[in-house]
Amino acid sequence: MDEKKINKEFTGIVVSDKMKKTLVVRVDRIVVHPKYGKRYTQSKKFHVHDGNNTFKTGDKVTFVSSRPYYKTKRWRVINIKTA
Repeated sequence: MDEKKINKEFTGIVVSDKMKKTLVVRVDRIVVHPKYGKRYTQSKKFHVHDGNNTFKTGDKVTFVSSRPYYKTKRWRVINIKTA
C-alpha cells in the first residue's frame, strides 16, 4: 500500500538566525476565549533547519515537519513568503 505521509505546515517570522543552519521561527495564532469571547494572540517558537543559511531575521517563511535533526529541531524550511 502506498500511503502519502501527512506533513504539518506552518508559516511564521524568523526571530533569530544566529545558529549555524538553524532558524528560530515564531508562529502566531489568534485564539478566542471559550467563556468571554475575547480574541488574543498565542505565539510558539520552532527551531527550523536552514541548510544554506539563506534566511535572515524578519523574513516570513513556510516550513514543514521532517526527520529529527537534533533534540529540538524537527522542521525544515520550504520557501520564503513575499508580502
